[in-house]
Amino acid sequence: MIHQELIRPSSLHSPIQVARPKSYQVYMETFGCQMNEYDSELVHAMLKAQGFNFTDQSDQADVILLNTCAIRENAHNRVYGHLGKLKSHKKDRGVVIGVLGCMAQNLKKELLDSQPFIDVLVGPDGYRQLPDLLTTAIHTQTRGLSVDLSEYETYDQIIPERVSGVNAWIAVMRGCDNFCTFCVVPYTRGRERSRDPEGILIEAQGLAERGFKQITLLGQNVNSFQFENWDFAKLVTAVADIQGIERVRFMSPHPKDFPPALLDTVAQHPNVCSQIHLPLQSGSDRVLEAMGRGYTRKEYLQLVEAIRCRGDIPLTTDIICGFCGETDGEFQETVRLMEEVGYHAAYVFKYSERKNTIAARKFPDDVPEATKTERVAQLIEMQKNISLKTNRTLIGQTVRVLVEGDAKKSSQQWVGHTEGNVTVVWDKSSPSTQPGELLPILVEDASASTLFGRPA
Repeated sequence: MIHQELIRPSSLHSPIQVARPKSYQVYMETFGCQMNEYDSELVHAMLKAQGFNFTDQSDQADVILLNTCAIRENAHNRVYGHLGKLKSHKKDRGVVIGVLGCMAQNLKKELLDSQPFIDVLVGPDGYRQLPDLLTTAIHTQTRGLSVDLSEYETYDQIIPERVSGVNAWIAVMRGCDNFCTFCVVPYTRGRERSRDPEGILIEAQGLAERGFKQITLLGQNVNSFQFENWDFAKLVTAVADIQGIERVRFMSPHPKDFPPALLDTVAQHPNVCSQIHLPLQSGSDRVLEAMGRGYTRKEYLQLVEAIRCRGDIPLTTDIICGFCGETDGEFQETVRLMEEVGYHAAYVFKYSERKNTIAARKFPDDVPEATKTERVAQLIEMQKNISLKTNRTLIGQTVRVLVEGDAKKSSQQWVGHTEGNVTVVWDKSSPSTQPGELLPILVEDASASTLFGRPA
C-alpha cells in the first residue's frame, strides 16, 4: 500500500538499526480524549507497516503500550494503576513496556525515576520513531526515548488504522497556542500546526468509501485552523460535501475567537450537525481571567446569543470546579450562567493541578477537596434536571437518528444519536436495519441522558 511507503521511518529517526520483527504481538490501551484515540490509530498504522501485529490479550503480548492522557487526574491515576499491574508481565515474561502520549511528554523524568521497568517513552510528536525504538528494546534491552516537541509534525501522510464502523475522527491540527493557565496541552503537544487540507480530504474520502457516515474533526482549538487560504469553516464545508458523509461534527472550538462564518456553516449546511461543544470552564470574570481564557462572562453570553439567533443549536460545555481561589460567590456565578444558557449536557470536573502549567507555578491550589467535590455534585445534579426537562420536550416528536450499533445494555436494541448528539435507544423491529442508516424515531420516553422510542 502506498501509505506504508510514506510512513516508513528514515534512518535519521533511528538511534539503532536492527532487523524488523515478523510477528511480535502488541497490546495497547488508550486513555483520555478522542485525540488520543486518533493517535492510537496512527500508532497502529505505523507499527503494522513495520511488521508488528496486534492482540487484544495482554497476556499474549510481547509489547504492551499505554497511550496516556495528562489532562485529567482520573486518567493520570488510572495509568499509574495500570503500570503497577504491568510489573508482573515484565518480571514473568520479559514483556517490553512502552508509555506513549501526554504523560510520557510531561512527566518523563518522574516516570523514568519511579517506574524503572518502562522500556520506551514516546511523546505525541515522536510516534514515527516508535517502531525502531521498540525493535531496539526487544533485541538489545536498551531503553528508548523520543520526547522532543516538534514545530512541524502533523502525521499528515499517515492513514490511521481503523476498524470498520460508523463514526471516525480526523485530527486537523495539533498543539495549542492558548496557554490556559490550568492546561498542560501546550507542554505535551506543542504549538499549533494545521494539516494540509488536501491530506485531510483524502483521509475523509477514504472513510466515506469504507462506509463511515459521521466524521468528527479534532483539534485543541479548531477555530485556529489556518492553511494558506483555508480557514476552518471552509474545511468543514469541504468535508461535509464529500459524497457518502452524512454528518460532520467538530471539537473543540474556543469561545474567545469563534468566527461568524463557522456559525453560519453549522446553521446552514445540511450535513454539518447543528450542535456545538462550547467550553465555559467558569462563569466568574475573575476566575476566567486567572484561567487565561481570553473572554468575559458577558462576551461568552453574547456568543451564545449569536448562536441562538441562527437557530435551534444545542450547546454542551465543560466546567471546572474549585479552580485556584474560587469563592462560593464565584461558584454561584457559574451556577447562574449554566441556568441561563440551559446546556443540553455539561462535563463537570474538579480542578486538579497539572505539573508545569502556569497555574501550578503561579497560584496555590487552595480550594478544599471536599468543597470541590460538593460543587461538582451540585452542578451534575443541576445539569441532570436541565437535561431531563430538555429531553422530555422531545416526547411525541420524531427525531432523525444515525444507527450506530447494539445498545450497551441489550443486543436486542439499537443505539444511535440525534443531530444534537443525544443518545437514542429503541427495540430492534426490522431485520433490514443496519448501522450507518439514518432513521426517523418517534420519541416515547426520555431520561436525562437518553431518548427512548420506536421507528416512526
